Amino acid sequence: MGQVFSMVRDGLVSLASRMGTERDKAASVFYTQPILTDEQIIAAYRGSWLPRKIVDIPALDSCRKWRNWQAASDQIGLIDAEERRLNIRGKVLEASTKARLFGGAALFIGSEDADPALPLEPEGIGKGGLKHLTVLTRRQLAAGDIDSDPTSEWYGKPKFYTLTGANGMQVTIHPSRLVIFKGAMTPNEDFAGMGNQAWGESVLAATFDAIKNADSTAANIASLVFEAKVDIIRVPQFSANIGNQAYEDAVLRRYALANTIKGVNGTLILDAEEEYDSKSAPLSGLTDILMAFLQVVAGAADIPVTRLLGQSPAGMNATGTADMKNYHDRIQAIQELDYTPAISRLDECLIRSATGGRDPAIYSTWAPLEQMSEKERADIFKTKAEAARALFGAASGDEVIPRRALSEALLNAFVEDGSLPGLEAAAKALDRPDDVEESKSSPDVA
Repeated sequence: MGQVFSMVRDGLVSLASRMGTERDKAASVFYTQPILTDEQIIAAYRGSWLPRKIVDIPALDSCRKWRNWQAASDQIGLIDAEERRLNIRGKVLEASTKARLFGGAALFIGSEDADPALPLEPEGIGKGGLKHLTVLTRRQLAAGDIDSDPTSEWYGKPKFYTLTGANGMQVTIHPSRLVIFKGAMTPNEDFAGMGNQAWGESVLAATFDAIKNADSTAANIASLVFEAKVDIIRVPQFSANIGNQAYEDAVLRRYALANTIKGVNGTLILDAEEEYDSKSAPLSGLTDILMAFLQVVAGAADIPVTRLLGQSPAGMNATGTADMKNYHDRIQAIQELDYTPAISRLDECLIRSATGGRDPAIYSTWAPLEQMSEKERADIFKTKAEAARALFGAASGDEVIPRRALSEALLNAFVEDGSLPGLEAAAKALDRPDDVEESKSSPDVA
């Protein structure tokens, strides 16, 4: 009796349907760690469009609009030119794509300091000090011993990396000279395997089953299309004479000629004793089945169907706006939480290499993925300017809102939305009038 009560208390059991018993179909279902070799990853990426899109799309969207620099106009020009010279945008895209594919990649920062085994000090980078950026994958970089000192900047990370060249020569690289990009997060480094503590895993590992199911369904539907219409001809005494080679050859010649005549003028000539029939396979509903599998793939990859398949959303009042907004929020989170910390040291070197120094007022922001048209931008700018003018007019009387505070707020608004790049640095470079002079005239914010 105690065992029965224990079964009822611990879970729902049905002996009639076998649910919850040892004979339940789901009783033997369990998860195992996916094993995906580099050869399988490369074959999937090269041979199927779904894995390629799952790897490429988030990496491309993360770098598509790139960044906006806030600095003086001349400094922005220098930094942009340095980024183009080093092809930083393209290198980050390549490294992030390979990190998603293989589980990890890195950018090697080539500077004027020739010894890669020593730490890279951004303060020592002079104008033009960055020489090149090289993309390396986890297949080329071997992680060294993990730093276990909790007071170290590199705690929990490799103390060094080893690069094996084409001639077998090994080069030791300090982690400060590498911009590390990881693929999908591994739950615990203890389960990552020897030599793989510094990397993640391929984003295809968790989506591989969904991809294979979708590809298999598409292939089966394609095969079914060829069987959509089958001609059936009943021949008297066919089974009794099939063992005769001469009869087989005659039958093959006979119906090859019949198919030729039918293909030319649509007429099928048969003997009076032969019977003709045609069977058609139902193809309705196959599109819905395939789309259901593709939606599973989109969910597994966390990419909207409209972006994955490049098609407009179907259904009444369907716009896909909410899905794309959520996706853009995810890409923005990747930029802010993954890319920004990863390239922070590179940015310090970039600013110094471009300008010859480090102005603390220089910083960058990621450009929004949802770009407005020029008209929309102009309308928003006009609305903000009119609101600011009204507030300035109200502030000229009893000073409920200080005019300087309004000026700073308006300046921040235009800087944050990217309406006027370089505005903050330009404002700081000018001599600001005192409060007495400001009260004499209202600034033209329009």
